[in-house]
Amino acid sequence: MIQVKRVTKHYGTSKALDNVSFTIMPKEFVILVGPSGAGKSTLIKLLTCEEYPTFGEITIDGKDIHLLKKRYIPYYRRQIGVVYQDFKLLPHKNVYENVAFAMEVSGAPSSVIYKEVMKILDLVGLKNKATNFPRELSGGEIQRVAIARALVFSPRLLIADEPTGNLDPGNAWEITQLLLKINKLGTTVILATHNREIVDTISKRVISLKDGRVASDRRKGKYQLS
Repeated sequence: MIQVKRVTKHYGTSKALDNVSFTIMPKEFVILVGPSGAGKSTLIKLLTCEEYPTFGEITIDGKDIHLLKKRYIPYYRRQIGVVYQDFKLLPHKNVYENVAFAMEVSGAPSSVIYKEVMKILDLVGLKNKATNFPRELSGGEIQRVAIARALVFSPRLLIADEPTGNLDPGNAWEITQLLLKINKLGTTVILATHNREIVDTISKRVISLKDGRVASDRRKGKYQLS
């Protein structure tokens, strides 16, 4: 599904990524680890076309995503769900409205929006919170809303960038279980995290970045930075 081929990214004289290569197959669950500044965030920005590589290419289903014309990028991004550490919910919209917003902007009919949003809220365990506002939710529930919003277009790829960073251990584990559930339903998941306990417990493929390079790539790996 995803091939990262000899990707290098410069910011001025600094190298954020240096000759990075790996392949991710459909329906895989892949964890990115590495110290701050290792290149995880840069790699995610390249996958979402927020940034472009200085050298190398990233292909999905054989197509170089950075050769897409600008008008096609919004359509490409609908195939990718992204979940961030800081949630990015709209505080004056309730749970249903936060999840429905992207579909409304895309022009989907209200009947389709209602059906899809309620299905996704049921998946993440928040169907009974549809009319609640973010201020009325726990941290774990807020992150579930963010995940629901990322799933609204049924993406083939879900990228979770430190989704448990602001959560206590109990909520962090619940969010991880939800990501595993989504993966079992057929969505490819890339999880960037510093949470050693989660990485070691779920025993999935681990790609470790260090100084912008792939330091290791292990099936059923552990949290290891060198």
